[in-house]
Amino acid sequence: MKSGRNRALDFFAPLAILVGLLALWELAARWELIADALSIEPFLIPAPSDVAEALWQDRDLLADNAWVTLQEVLAGFALSVVAGVAFAVGLHLSETARRAFYPLLVASQTVPIIVVAPILVVWFGFGLTPKLVIIALICFFPITVNTLDGLRSVDEDAVKMMRTLDAGRVAILRRLELPTALPFLFSGAKIAVAVAVIGAVFGEWAGSDSGLGHLMLESSAQLQTARMFAAVAVLSVFAIVLFTVLSLAERRLAWWGKNETRGAT
Repeated sequence: MKSGRNRALDFFAPLAILVGLLALWELAARWELIADALSIEPFLIPAPSDVAEALWQDRDLLADNAWVTLQEVLAGFALSVVAGVAFAVGLHLSETARRAFYPLLVASQTVPIIVVAPILVVWFGFGLTPKLVIIALICFFPITVNTLDGLRSVDEDAVKMMRTLDAGRVAILRRLELPTALPFLFSGAKIAVAVAVIGAVFGEWAGSDSGLGHLMLESSAQLQTARMFAAVAVLSVFAIVLFTVLSLAERRLAWWGKNETRGAT
């Protein structure tokens, strides 16, 4: 276990870097160094204090749109977990299916999701469905690949031992392979949830009348750059909080994965 000093260092070291970067940004914006370097108007480069002011003044507007985006992220992420785990199990159980579909799964990542988003809006309209599909598509790959790696990492000797005890295929999957794959699933899920907010923004950019992505487009058209940065800050908080929640759940539900990692180092 980490000592109190190491835990404090893990917390304060990134915090100190963040504060330092914000201080440099504040000075550069106030002295118009960034605006001069980019040859644009100073009001287009808000200082962190301006963003903080926008967070407070537009808190109701941000909260309303943030709730819309949060619902999209949670629903799309949940959909990707269900689909990703089911697909990974299917590929694991069938060698033929794995050989046929795994290369296609990898190739699917070469298609930019920002290109697919407008097509999905044309197919499904401006409702919730295209946003959920976009988020699920972004999250699907890391969840599926990591879960499949976890299922295939099971010790063959353990499988043979269960077979000698007359355990069937379903029993081996349920009692051995899925528990072994759970830490891998959480690793993929943490990656996925961090980028799920990106999928939500892409979906809202493609077509939406609410959400933080829509608010960013609206603020951009009105040259409200401080409000745009405020929306980005809220999205970042979403990603950090969701990542932290999954990390805590991993410690509680898949603690043996952490023990194996420590034992190997």
